[in-house]
Amino acid sequence: MASFLKTYSLITCGGIIQGIAMAVFLFPHSIPSGGAGGIAVLLHYWFNTPLGFGLWLVNFSCLVAAVKWLGNASTLGTMFGITVNSLTIYVVSVDMHRSSELLWLDLIVGSLLLGAGVGILLRQGVSNGGMGVLALIIANYRNILPGKPLFAINGSIFLFTGFIIDCRLVFLAIMSQWLCSKVVNFVCHIEIAPSTNLAFRKGKK
Repeated sequence: MASFLKTYSLITCGGIIQGIAMAVFLFPHSIPSGGAGGIAVLLHYWFNTPLGFGLWLVNFSCLVAAVKWLGNASTLGTMFGITVNSLTIYVVSVDMHRSSELLWLDLIVGSLLLGAGVGILLRQGVSNGGMGVLALIIANYRNILPGKPLFAINGSIFLFTGFIIDCRLVFLAIMSQWLCSKVVNFVCHIEIAPSTNLAFRKGKK
């Protein structure tokens, strides 16, 4: 029970930190936080699919993959983390227009916080949803840190989305994901205390 409470407390913290990074620092500048959003934009562009439904469809598909490859416990944790993240975004989001003068500061702070939140989630053996599920599967099976596949997958989606729709935000999105992935790897690699969860911080590069 103590281990369960500790794990879900950390998942809650990770989801909250991720939500704050997205709602306060990245979304006001229209900087996408992950590849799932990019796919949702493409579905909307090609098929006029509502963005909310497209995002849900991508996350649901990835959760199906999580059940098959990561197990029920990881899937439940992922669903809980996504819920906490969504509620945080809903609570802290305000109708504000951040000054363009704050763009780079918000990009850096938001990306670092996003990486910390995602790293905490991945460290508990759960995903932040979307492409994070695929990154966690690849990390587990190839014995590497999850930040690398996360950046590769999201970066590829951003490039493709920018090529199809609008290239203006591609550079900012990729820069954000690069910073995020560095923090994710740091959080997953650092030794804080013995853990029964993720094992990919042992000597991985």
